[in-house]
Amino acid sequence: MLKYKGYTGIVQFDDQAMIFHGEIVGLRDVITFRGMTPEELKQEFEKSIDGYLDWCKELGQEPEKPFSGNIHLRLRPELHAKLASEAKFNGVSLNNYINETLQRAIGE
Repeated sequence: MLKYKGYTGIVQFDDQAMIFHGEIVGLRDVITFRGMTPEELKQEFEKSIDGYLDWCKELGQEPEKPFSGNIHLRLRPELHAKLASEAKFNGVSLNNYINETLQRAIGE
């Protein structure tokens, strides 16, 4: 993963073309980049983000912000009820309980 100015890029390697290619995640807009070496890839990643920000400025539009922190989940009613009960039992809001549970799940 690459990070720059709050944006995150994921990278894959194409072993047939012998090139790295990536995409910025967390946006509706599609921003891609590629490079032959890790150094070139990182440089192109940053150029792609800077280009996107410049393009938005030229259009007079706010650039998309990746990962606002707001997501909408559809849960089974039984799971929703269990989570709400656990949150209440632990004396925290449902939102905080879900946040804490997810952080533990990914090792934070």
